Amino acid sequence: MRTRAGEAAWAVAQAAYGLLEKSCPTPQSVTDCDRIEREQQAALTERIEKAARQQQAVGQRAVAAMQEFRRLWPAETTEMDAAVEAAGEYRALRERLASDDLPRFEAEFKRQLNTNTINDIAGFSAWLAKSATIIRERIDVINDSLRAIEYNPGRLITLTIQPSTNQEIRAFRDELRACTDEVIAADDQYSEERFLRVKRIIERFKGREGQTDLDRRWTALVTDVRNWFGFAASERWRDSGDEWEHYTDSDGKSGGQKEKLAYTILAASLAYQFRLEWGVSKSRDFRFALIDEAFGRGSDVSTRYALDLFRKLGLQLLVVTPLQKVHIIEPYVAAVGFVENRTGAASRLQTLTIEDYHALRAERTVAAAVADLRR
Repeated sequence: MRTRAGEAAWAVAQAAYGLLEKSCPTPQSVTDCDRIEREQQAALTERIEKAARQQQAVGQRAVAAMQEFRRLWPAETTEMDAAVEAAGEYRALRERLASDDLPRFEAEFKRQLNTNTINDIAGFSAWLAKSATIIRERIDVINDSLRAIEYNPGRLITLTIQPSTNQEIRAFRDELRACTDEVIAADDQYSEERFLRVKRIIERFKGREGQTDLDRRWTALVTDVRNWFGFAASERWRDSGDEWEHYTDSDGKSGGQKEKLAYTILAASLAYQFRLEWGVSKSRDFRFALIDEAFGRGSDVSTRYALDLFRKLGLQLLVVTPLQKVHIIEPYVAAVGFVENRTGAASRLQTLTIEDYHALRAERTVAAAVADLRR
């Protein structure tokens, strides 16, 4: 009775005999036997070494494929090694996938694709759309505030908003729309084409190999909804609504015009940011604003214009300004604080109500006038 090892040895012997029978010539003499033996031994050795090299190369490719498979499916290959000796485990897994488990995995994949992927991309798209709607609504709120401001006699400022002409943003919005349009009406809930669209978007969000910086810049651009719009200011007649002038920027305007436009939009933006109402004498809204040397280089006219706007908003102001602007700010403040540092080592602050400040200034003016008369 042959053992398994004996059967293997017999199979090798038969294979060797078959090779020799095909390639080994019949010796014509005793000396031919030695020569033929050497030739056949060399041929078999070369054949064995070639097969060994092929086997090693195939083994390396198999191990690389196993490593890639384990990287892609770590949960399913936790107890499987990336080694030729583990080939049987991979074959067994393939058999399970091809027979019993594959239909279940296909159904689960389909369910995940139809529910999670659709819901995620649709939710993301809805969030971006909601953010865009909020921007439009907030522009409307700011324009409501701007309507209360007399920018020029009989005219007001209105902010306008238009879709961005940036091609990257437009392409992204079209791609996102193609991922979500009519997904409910589709028979298969989500076509392969839509899945590939989503995949391309997600890959750019993650950063493609070799293009990480480019994709990071692209992601910041297309997902910041503020970039979806272009903004401008339109000066219009209050009665008719006809446009008097359109401002896409402040180029070509005088310093006073620039300041006036900036203060107008700033006041309206404060009203929007703090949800302020015009003309309200008492409110629980937060209305404190610090203005640090904003009027230092501006004209007296634009400074008064800005302070009048802030007064209409009922803002509580803390204005930091050089002494030369005090005479402009006086009518708009309830108290003043003088800061001085004569030695450079320590500062001193003197706080006065505006009434005390006026009284002290009057006393000093009278004292200076008396001193002049005595001279």
